[in-house]
Amino acid sequence: MKDLFIKRFEYYKNLGDKSFDQLSEEQIFWQFNEESNSIAIIVKHIAGNMLSRWTNFLTEDGEKSWRNRDEEFINTFTTKQEVLEYWEEGWKCLIDALHQINDENLQATIYIRGEAHSVLDAVFRQLAHYPYHIGQIVYIAKMMKNDNWKTLSIAKNKSEEFNNEMKNQLSEESFNSNS
Repeated sequence: MKDLFIKRFEYYKNLGDKSFDQLSEEQIFWQFNEESNSIAIIVKHIAGNMLSRWTNFLTEDGEKSWRNRDEEFINTFTTKQEVLEYWEEGWKCLIDALHQINDENLQATIYIRGEAHSVLDAVFRQLAHYPYHIGQIVYIAKMMKNDNWKTLSIAKNKSEEFNNEMKNQLSEESFNSNS
């Protein structure tokens, strides 16, 4: 089960990574207006959440006393590199925690803000939360890059071509495994 969780989370991390690769330092900090979040702020929130939720998740409440969620929505980063380092720190904490999940603790009760969750439910909760924000990152990045955006999924008007490539790949894999 944990391998499936890790696979799914890593897919979304990869979408963020590929978006960051396309952006300049200035673009990471761009905000549409004062009420909107920059990509840097979204990263600060995601990573802050990951560090709080997944540090000692089996034995401590997921809302740590040291977390200041409101502060996550104020940019304190000065470089793209700082943003990416914090992004990686959050993901490392999450992935390390997921490696701790096993059949014995999957249904164990853990707490987030005092509310009881099974480990499984807590994973699902975050599997909804992080992709929501990563989608925001991708959307903002795509708007900024416009015609220079390198798609992260199936390119426009290329669905049939993509589907045929997938069928061919699966046919080859099936043939090779039966040989």
